[in-house]
Amino acid sequence: MTKKQPASAPATEHSLRSSYRESVLEHLFVGEVMKHLWLNQVSIEVLKPQVDDAGYDLVFEAKGIVRHVQLKSSYSGAKTSRVNVSLDLGNKPSGCVIWLWFNPGTLELDSFRWFGSGPGTQLPSIAKFKVAKHTKGNALGSKGDRPNLRVIPKKPFKTFKTIAELIHELFGPL
Repeated sequence: MTKKQPASAPATEHSLRSSYRESVLEHLFVGEVMKHLWLNQVSIEVLKPQVDDAGYDLVFEAKGIVRHVQLKSSYSGAKTSRVNVSLDLGNKPSGCVIWLWFNPGTLELDSFRWFGSGPGTQLPSIAKFKVAKHTKGNALGSKGDRPNLRVIPKKPFKTFKTIAELIHELFGPL
């Protein structure tokens, strides 16, 4: 007797053009951070690496605080319960993970999940978390370890509803 395979989810713009969507969300997020700081008369520098192999997507500097930020995103209502994070992020000053939750119909940012430490403090050690696996198997179907990535579940993330709350976590009181 053959086992019936589960039907796969239908492809949507979100899965077919995920790189494009990630770029849009990153720009929207950076714009919201910049707008909030502008309205509070705080200058910010935003840097983007040419290659994303060092564990972060953006670098923010405001109020003398440098933040290396790994961005993740999920649409509101998604069953996503974890994200993969590079061990390299822990070597950066004030590294943190910001997990954007957005409305899939409008791309509006709904809430933010945060994993990190206070300004000027390194990322808490993530070495204790489970080692990530490759998403595709090799010729034998085995999914090998990705030794430099750790799987972080939702639970240790703090949730913020507003950009103001998140910015306070990033840079302290304005």
